[in-house]
Amino acid sequence: MSLLKNVGTIGSLTMVSRVAGMAREMIFARVLGANEVTDAWFQALIIPNVFRRLFAEGAFSAAFVPMFSKRLHGAGNGGHCEAGEDGLAEARAFSQDVISVFVPALILLTAIFEIAMPGVIWLLADKPINAAKFDYSVDFARIMFPYILLVSVVTLLTGMLNSVSRFGPGASFPIIFNLVLIVTLLALEATNGLDSTVVAMGYVVAWAIPVAGVLQLAWLVYWAHKEGFRPRWISRPRLTPEVKRLGIIALPAAIGGGAYQINTLLQVYFLNQLEGSAVSWMNYADRLNQLPLGIIGIALSTAILPTLSKFVGANDKQGAARVQSNAIELGMLLTLPAAVALAVCAVPFITMIFQGGRFDADDAQVTGGVLAMLVAGLPAYVLVKVLVPSFYARSDTRTPVYAAFAALAVFIGFNVAFLHRFGVEGVAAASVIGAWLNCAILYAVLRMRGHYALDWPLLGRLAGQLVAAAAMGAALYYTRDLLVDYYAAGLFARLLALGVLVACAVVVYFGVAFAIGAVSRERLAAFTKKREPQG
Repeated sequence: MSLLKNVGTIGSLTMVSRVAGMAREMIFARVLGANEVTDAWFQALIIPNVFRRLFAEGAFSAAFVPMFSKRLHGAGNGGHCEAGEDGLAEARAFSQDVISVFVPALILLTAIFEIAMPGVIWLLADKPINAAKFDYSVDFARIMFPYILLVSVVTLLTGMLNSVSRFGPGASFPIIFNLVLIVTLLALEATNGLDSTVVAMGYVVAWAIPVAGVLQLAWLVYWAHKEGFRPRWISRPRLTPEVKRLGIIALPAAIGGGAYQINTLLQVYFLNQLEGSAVSWMNYADRLNQLPLGIIGIALSTAILPTLSKFVGANDKQGAARVQSNAIELGMLLTLPAAVALAVCAVPFITMIFQGGRFDADDAQVTGGVLAMLVAGLPAYVLVKVLVPSFYARSDTRTPVYAAFAALAVFIGFNVAFLHRFGVEGVAAASVIGAWLNCAILYAVLRMRGHYALDWPLLGRLAGQLVAAAAMGAALYYTRDLLVDYYAAGLFARLLALGVLVACAVVVYFGVAFAIGAVSRERLAAFTKKREPQG
């Protein structure tokens, strides 16, 4: 496997989606701003996304894709990688059985939440809110929640297509979501301008969510049909032994994913206890925080799992450790400068990207402070993404569960301590502390079990990366103040300032990193080789 090539392929596709998401948030901030309505809107979107990540993208994918792939590639062709006719037929039958149970279950879940949504909103608020805000908060959530049904089916089809090495459709469907919202927001601004009521605009953008889901589903259905998968969406449920086994395998992953999703809901709960537009400020800050996490962390996690599984299956401990070390090195090489740059230039970046329209300088100042705190956990988030595949490759889904719940407990404790003392930045700090604890537990367990330990050459290169990142941070600290007049100016002035800051960061970081041996042409070339490079 060429780690850099695979990460680059997955990461570049993810980057398009993340950049489109960033453009969506930029327009959203200008058109709707940061206020009670946007707080309710973001909260409404979080609710279906929590269940999507928990069941569809997390537990379900972790269980369904290997079982589907095994039938596709393992039947009738001696286990070869190409799918035979018998394997295709068996995979189709299995997916149909899963769909016959999966879709009715999603419909039932959607119906329950549509009925119970006022109670859900009340629980998340847990404080008196005016009747008008409560009404549109419930309405937004009811409008958006059916998205879980649509995107969960999209995720199932993505897993099927990934099993036949058709990665493009699954990687590109989030772009459709962002484009639909961008078009909707631009149309609102063009037709109504800033004089429209924010509540009315919130309803329009809320309806864009299920519309985007329908278009995403149509896109994946088209590609599934091209690959010969034509499932029946409504059929009599068949709870076969294999479908039951899928549920049994998915349960530990669902419990583990539950810790992260409970964390998300609790974060909304804590933010709702604060005055101001805390939910919106956190959302805008986290959008920038998630950009490197999605491009680097998710790409690395996706890229290394198959190779780790291969080495673990062959009982090649050195090969598995080599893959793990290279993933950590490459991940930190890209994550550390991103974290330092976002911390040092948090307010300028937020100002350049979001300020305008209904999003004013005060919003930018608060959001920048939240971002500076959040990115302190960015390396930990990426390391968790890189370490968890080591457990999955060994069929251990329990340890990440325990680590996640330990981090959740710490997150709750620090929120109680920080919330009213530090406000929204305290919520961000609690998230950071929980992330580093999660990372520490995962590494400690791998080391104690003898599966993986950082070696001295890698530690030396990581130390060099830290030195280079510190030098870059110092350069940015002095450069940012020279450009202060450009941050809230016109488009081209903002782009010029952004370009100067990025160029400064790249030149200083990689210049110092090469000079002190934290990175070298040989190491970069090694990452592109088919065989994993030696440490």
